[in-house]
Amino acid sequence: MIRRRTLLTALATTPVLSGVAVTTTATPAAAAEPASNTALYADPTWTEGVHWGRRSRRHLIDDQSRTDRAPFLRSTVIAPHGGGIEGGTSELCLAIAGYHPADLAPTPVAGPVHDFWMFEGLMSSGNGALHVTSTHCDDTIARSLCAGSLNVVSLHGCQPEQAGLEPGAAAVLVGGLNSTFRQYLMEEFTAADIRAVTASGEEEIAGIDPDNICNRTLLGMGAQLEMTTALRTAMFAPGKNTVADRATNLLPSFWTFTAATRRAIDRVEAGQTAL
Repeated sequence: MIRRRTLLTALATTPVLSGVAVTTTATPAAAAEPASNTALYADPTWTEGVHWGRRSRRHLIDDQSRTDRAPFLRSTVIAPHGGGIEGGTSELCLAIAGYHPADLAPTPVAGPVHDFWMFEGLMSSGNGALHVTSTHCDDTIARSLCAGSLNVVSLHGCQPEQAGLEPGAAAVLVGGLNSTFRQYLMEEFTAADIRAVTASGEEEIAGIDPDNICNRTLLGMGAQLEMTTALRTAMFAPGKNTVADRATNLLPSFWTFTAATRRAIDRVEAGQTAL
């Protein structure tokens, strides 16, 4: 069995995911794989804004009326390994949350929008060294957003070999502890002609550990999407699959995937009443 952490560590010394590039900053030679986000943030080897960055949005809930009720945002979209770590997950995180990756304009204009959080590798290569496994994700904002949400969908990249698929397979592995959410995601991907596989086997790929950030919700369960490299690469214009270019070079398959995921979120939210 190929372990996700083992594979990503092996990739850390080479350009990852179709030559992802955003700066000329190289991986510090002495860097060790971080045990958690807290450990990474405290490590002087890495500098925020140079080697890594974070983006998030938490929507205001302002309810000062005794008779009316402010809307409660039920879902959060996260990309724990964005930027150059698992290419394409940052852009998908924004789009699924309801924002165009290029300018953050609400897309579609009518909404809905969701909270989001992402951690991004900003180096020209070797971003795999910044990979923190999802069960060890302890970023304060990420934890608080997930803990205040009924639903979380966590976006990841993987290799087909990790899922037992044939080399070059374009597919999404659907995991997490929320079986209803998983069912809706599988149905929507299938309806959109996107190859979807129920994640199984390795805990990290399947997203079944209660400590996985996707399951740290109000309900104690969420969803995790592991997208193969071929699936993500096909979402961006040829030669533009880089941190700097992806957001402005989105192909129809990107929006097809986004729309299918958003429909699944709509369906799971429709069955939830926030009292």
